Amino acid sequence: MPIFYMIDLGLMTYFLGMEIKRDEGKVFIYQRKYAKEILIKFHMEECKATATLMSQKESLSKEDGTDKVKEGYFRSMVGCLMYLIATRLDILFAISILSRFIHCASEMHFKKAKKSY
Repeated sequence: MPIFYMIDLGLMTYFLGMEIKRDEGKVFIYQRKYAKEILIKFHMEECKATATLMSQKESLSKEDGTDKVKEGYFRSMVGCLMYLIATRLDILFAISILSRFIHCASEMHFKKAKKSY
């Protein structure tokens, strides 16, 4: 039977991009640092916050007349935002709609993704 040695590193404070805080018997999990890293990665540090992410009645299409964006860049952004859904359920609807256009993303989709955060 193998023997494993373990070291107690104390209480967890950061794991897989999630920050963990404890306060009076409560545990808070958030991704503030990860969200800031996303903003920097996609040059969106100057984006303004908005209360309404995306209208549920708004429709997006594959051919909207705007220029196409690089598929890999858009795919990476949507992937990063999907991981952020773990602690930010408010962006779930907008990101799920945008993920439908990964193979045919245009400037319009990119603007909606930037607004989602």
